[in-house]
Amino acid sequence: MRKTRIFRKTQAPTLFAVILSMAALLLSGLEGARADDVSVKIGVLTDMKGLYGDVAGVGSTVAAKMAVEDFKAGSKGIKVELLEADHMNKADVGSQIARDWFDQQGVDIIVDSPNSTVAFAVSQIAREKNKIFIGSGAGSSDLTGKLCSPNTIHWTYDTWSVANGAGLALMASGGDEWYFLTADYAFGVALERDAMSVVMAKGGKIKGTSRVPLNVPDFSHFTLQAQDSGAKVIALAMAGGDFSNAVKSAYEFGVVAGGQKLAGLLVFITDVHALSLEVAQGLQFVEAFYWDANEQTRAFTRRFIAQGRGGYPTMIHAGVYSSVLHYLKAIDAARGDRLDGAKIVAKMKEIPTDDPVMGKGSIRIDGRKLHDLYLFEVKKPIESKKPWDYYKIIKTIPAAEAFRPLSLGGCPLAQ
Repeated sequence: MRKTRIFRKTQAPTLFAVILSMAALLLSGLEGARADDVSVKIGVLTDMKGLYGDVAGVGSTVAAKMAVEDFKAGSKGIKVELLEADHMNKADVGSQIARDWFDQQGVDIIVDSPNSTVAFAVSQIAREKNKIFIGSGAGSSDLTGKLCSPNTIHWTYDTWSVANGAGLALMASGGDEWYFLTADYAFGVALERDAMSVVMAKGGKIKGTSRVPLNVPDFSHFTLQAQDSGAKVIALAMAGGDFSNAVKSAYEFGVVAGGQKLAGLLVFITDVHALSLEVAQGLQFVEAFYWDANEQTRAFTRRFIAQGRGGYPTMIHAGVYSSVLHYLKAIDAARGDRLDGAKIVAKMKEIPTDDPVMGKGSIRIDGRKLHDLYLFEVKKPIESKKPWDYYKIIKTIPAAEAFRPLSLGGCPLAQ
């Protein structure tokens, strides 16, 4: 409660006394502002110009900005500042940015980070500094497995979820012999591992694998190896530009026309757009978001496009929006703990998630965000009726089935 000095003497107060009184009032007001108002800094760490630039990139910053707008942070006494940076798909660059943001720039939380190697580094630094990391773009399920952290949440998808959904669907349709073309870094290796476990658990056979350097320009050598294996399914354990180039190469060499199935273990709508429906038709894969799913996702997409992004939102963009919105809810609920990253993450796990683009969900003790996933198939050109009308839903995978069981992850937090 503010205290106002009362002068009881009949003589007029001295100038010095008036100044003291005004200073006391001002200080009291400032103390009240500090107790009620909160300032947070959110760093969007992404790939701006590389092979993940379309699936994340500047669109992730746009999505974060939209979340701040929709939360109406200002009206709740929360000042939000957004920063963005390009990690260039290099762990040392991402680590340097993260340390500078946390130590020098006062950043409270880093979001996105498409590239699992970068994500592992940032997750470790966030834990060391007691800050927060939310991976929307990163894929490796190890983020909530052996490398889980009380300061990290894995939001949109992971290698286990997309591999399990796509693998089960292809195995059910007779695809019991697999050959893998795998991006040769943490994400690709994890995606290959998780898909292989599904195939072998269902009695399938692994006929071989090729490790493909990141951002390789020519896939012909690897495509021919996979084709010559005679495997019924050629699985692409890669994403972004690498995935698109691999599919184009398979199309040129007549892989599908020759009777083999092409499995996209991680596919984004921007990949389908770049490939065209003629090339991508028939691909089946698992995603967490589709712009044309309902009126709320369509409204989100209209706003996303209007903010200058140009293309349509991917599930990574949707995940950034959803995660930032939930983070701000947790800050509002526990603003006194704003500087304690682990406590804010605990609050985020306590509050059920709910937003217009990803619906209802929850966050598990290991940091895995749980929500429904969807098995999609790319439409034939004749089936598409409007721009970016690319998907048809084959199956909804309930949240309880969509992600790896907690008991199988090996996360120390769950023990």
